[in-house]
Amino acid sequence: MDFNLTDEQRELQETARKFARAELPTLARDMEEKDYPVPHDMLRAYGEMGFLGVNLPEQFGGLGLGHVEALLVLEEFAQISNAVAFPVFEALVGPVRTIERFGSEEMKARVLPEVIKGEKVVAVSMSEPDAGTALTDLKTAARSDGNGYVVNGYKRWTSGGGHSDYYVTYCRFSDDPGAKGIGAILLEKDMEGMSFGKREELMGFRGIPTADISIEDVKAPGENVIVGAGGFGKLMSAFGLERCGNATQALGLAAAALEQALEYTQEREAFGKPIVDFQAVQLKLAEMAMKVDAARLLIHRAAANSAVQADGLPTVYESSLAKCYANEIVREVTALGMQVMGGYGYHKDYGMEQRLRDAYAWGIAGGAIDVQKTNIAAAMIGRRFDQRK
Repeated sequence: MDFNLTDEQRELQETARKFARAELPTLARDMEEKDYPVPHDMLRAYGEMGFLGVNLPEQFGGLGLGHVEALLVLEEFAQISNAVAFPVFEALVGPVRTIERFGSEEMKARVLPEVIKGEKVVAVSMSEPDAGTALTDLKTAARSDGNGYVVNGYKRWTSGGGHSDYYVTYCRFSDDPGAKGIGAILLEKDMEGMSFGKREELMGFRGIPTADISIEDVKAPGENVIVGAGGFGKLMSAFGLERCGNATQALGLAAAALEQALEYTQEREAFGKPIVDFQAVQLKLAEMAMKVDAARLLIHRAAANSAVQADGLPTVYESSLAKCYANEIVREVTALGMQVMGGYGYHKDYGMEQRLRDAYAWGIAGGAIDVQKTNIAAAMIGRRFDQRK
C-alpha cells in the first residue's frame, strides 16, 4: 500500500496544474459572469495537451493511462472552476466513457477522436419530468422502423443541453416494464426533431449550460444504439467512474477553498496580528484540511482499486462512499472558507461564494446524497432495496 504518486503521475498533475493556473482563471471568471461554456479554441487547447484523453485508448488518440491519472487532471481543473473542468469531466469519467465501453467499434472510431481533440462534446441525457432518481420510470422511446429507430420523448436537466454535439440518451426500446426495456442511443444535436429549451437559471453551475430536450420523431440509424433493451444494468455499471468524477469535481472546490483560506488568514490582520494566529481560525482550517484529505483518499482508493476489478471500474460501494462523502464535505468546507474570509468570502469578486453555490450541485447531480447512502447499505448487505414497496 503506497499513498505516494509515481513520478509519472506527479509530472502529469504538475502539467495540468501549470496549464490550469496559467490559462484558466481569467476565463473562468468571465464564464461565471456571462454564463457561457468553454470556448472551442480553449477546448482544442485542452485536446492538444492531452487532457481530454488521459484514460481513453491510445488507438483513438488518448493517452491510455489509468483512472487515478484522469482524476488528478480533473481535480486541477476543478480547483479553478467546475465550469472549466466540465469538458474534462464529460470526456474522462462521463458519457464518453459509456461510448468507449459499450459503443460499436465504428461509433468509437467516429466519436472518440473528435472528443479527444477537443472538436466535439458529448452529454448524457437521462432525467425526465417524472423520472429522476426513479430513472426506470422514463418514457422516452426508441422504436424500430426497419431502417433504424424513431425516438420520441422529453428530457430534463441535461447538462450541456443545446451546446453539446452528441447526447447519450437513455430510452425504452421495448414495452417491458421497469429496467428491462431500457437502453441508450446516441442522438446528435442537428438531427431533425431535436429542439432545446431555454437555458436554466441555476443557483450555481454558470458556464455549464443546462436545458430541456424535446425529441420529436428523431430518426437515428441502427448503428447509433449504444446499449439495447435490457442493458440498463450495463449502463449503471459505468457509473462507478462517474461517481468518482463527480466526487473529484466537489473535491476540487473544497481543495481550492482550503488553499485560498490558508493564504487569506496568513495575510489578513486583526488586533495587530495575522488572523491565523487565533485558535478559532486554526480549528476551522484544520477541519477543512481533514475533510479535503479524507475525500481525496476515498476517491483515489476507489479509482486505484478499479484496476483489480473484472470490469476495470470502481465498485458501487467504494465509489458511492467517495461521492457521498465528497458531496457532503464540499458544502462544509466552502462554508468554512467563506466564514474565515468574512466579508471577502461573501463578495462575488473573490470566488469563495461561487464555490459555495457550485458545491451544492454535486450532491444533487449524478445521484443524490441519500441515494448514495442506500447504495452503500445495499453493498454492505448484499442486496438491492426495492424503493417501490
